[in-house]
Amino acid sequence: MAEETKEKLIEAEEVRQRIEDLKKRSAEMAEYIKIAARRERLASLETMQAAPDFWNNQSKAREVIAETNAERAYTVPYDSLLKSVEDAGVMLELADMEEGEARQTALKDTIAECEKADGFFAKLRLQSLLGGKFDQCNVFVKLHAGQGGTEACDWVAMLYRMYQRYAESQGWKVEEYDTQPGEEAGYKDVYFRVEGSYAFGMLKAERGIHRLVRISPFDANKRRQTSFASMETVAEINDDIDVEIKDEDLRIDTYRSGGAGGQHVNKTDSAVRLTHLPTGIVVACQKERSQHMNKEKAMNMLRAQLYEYYEDQKKAEMDRFYGAKSENGWGSQIRSYVFCPYTMVKDLRTECETSDVNGVMDGNIQPFIESWLQMKAAGK
Repeated sequence: MAEETKEKLIEAEEVRQRIEDLKKRSAEMAEYIKIAARRERLASLETMQAAPDFWNNQSKAREVIAETNAERAYTVPYDSLLKSVEDAGVMLELADMEEGEARQTALKDTIAECEKADGFFAKLRLQSLLGGKFDQCNVFVKLHAGQGGTEACDWVAMLYRMYQRYAESQGWKVEEYDTQPGEEAGYKDVYFRVEGSYAFGMLKAERGIHRLVRISPFDANKRRQTSFASMETVAEINDDIDVEIKDEDLRIDTYRSGGAGGQHVNKTDSAVRLTHLPTGIVVACQKERSQHMNKEKAMNMLRAQLYEYYEDQKKAEMDRFYGAKSENGWGSQIRSYVFCPYTMVKDLRTECETSDVNGVMDGNIQPFIESWLQMKAAGK
């Protein structure tokens, strides 16, 4: 009986130490993310939104709302962290008043609350890594089939599904802009937009060449095939950022958008493809029935890509987005997805890996994104 009591006291002391550690880390996090300044700024932004003339300037209003959401992305989880730590302390006090099995149950509940606090802390830690100028913005994504023929086109379709699943897990919205089907399966190209808080900040970690190794379902001899696809990301910029697009520099092509067939076939040339002649940048949209709406969406995407292009020129880092791009093939991949002869997904930049290939293809890519963000933060 004495040994059992001693074991319980040690367990209670461990829980108490864990709570103290959470209090210390919470105080350090408050200083690191400048929580007091964020609360002050959030109060100022909320006052702006309460003004009767707030929506008179819609562009400015959207900017204020975006900044408000960005500040809340810090203050809300931090407040939840503090509450969980406080609740854990109260639960431990109640556990100290219990004995026997009731005490053990109370201690287990306290540990569960500590784990909940750890979850909020992890969210804040990730948030602190997203400090780029456009990290909180929506993002335009392009997937392009590389070496591998039909296999590569099918690989693009698989990646598209993976990013759709990941977006769903984050509560983001995916809007397809344009697709170029492969000859037998999948897609040669897919353009889509992801709308959600810090969509660009997260998905920029995925930019690069993705390599697939598997037994080809398109090969009658069931041979192992290697194929490649590229993933490009561009932040959706605010309307107040000026990007000059001259009419003479733009070629506009219209064509009949694809559909499900039958009554859904579009009988007018509503799809729009824009080519910026000086840079060679091409964007397209066929989602809307209206040619005007498709052109507007395509122009937004073109503005975003041109902004990145010109920024890269200023910084003389053209290889970052549009200059000396990596070849979409052997030796250039950022990540390998191996289905055969073993199962493994490995990021070659961070060494982060997992054997759960199916989980990754279902959208569980957060560990890869976080490890890349941590690497970039450490590099700074």
